[in-house]
Amino acid sequence: MVFSCWSAKGGSGTTVVSVALAVVMGQQSDAGSVFVDLEGDGPTVFGIPEPDGPGLSDWFAASESVGVAAIERLERPVADGVRLVPRGRRAFSDDERARICAERLNADERPVVVDIGRITGNGDSEDLVRRRFAEAATTSLLITRPCFISLRRALSLPLCPDGVVLIEEAGRALGRSDVEDVLGVPVVATIDVDAAVARAVDAGLLAARLPSPLGRALRDVA
Repeated sequence: MVFSCWSAKGGSGTTVVSVALAVVMGQQSDAGSVFVDLEGDGPTVFGIPEPDGPGLSDWFAASESVGVAAIERLERPVADGVRLVPRGRRAFSDDERARICAERLNADERPVVVDIGRITGNGDSEDLVRRRFAEAATTSLLITRPCFISLRRALSLPLCPDGVVLIEEAGRALGRSDVEDVLGVPVVATIDVDAAVARAVDAGLLAARLPSPLGRALRDVA
């Protein structure tokens, strides 16, 4: 089962939600979980140094003789029950490799969370790869705040999520029902903006000491 987490606007909290979801799934699954980092911020939020060696983008750039089995060899443990496939330092530019990789992830017995980052719809090669992963996932999750700009950008994309993880902020004019009405998909989790989450990320402890409100909000998604 693959969960893709993406946003239509920067600063929506996609990586934090993705990491938290992978941690929750790692706790619930006997086999653990896999976190696939397309955005590149995963190590920072997991509280680990930037991994040395190749990442997924290097597999994309490799010859066709380097098969999908090599993806598993990229994994490294980052938290209890969670393994990371790092991004690497290259651009993603091969839509066919994205299809092959997505098929491999869907066949994994472990739950997989893909941090896709922002999808812009600008049609460049990296954006097409991100869309490929979002479309191929078992469950595609839009991470958004109840913000008019974010919702307008999401509606402009040729991509419809299966559900929304809503980052709630006090004082916003829009609420859960407005988001569901505009996008036509359900809000599957609501996460309040909480200073405890920011402190955990700043200290590199989000995965080790997942704030309980964040974990509770994502358990039904997992």
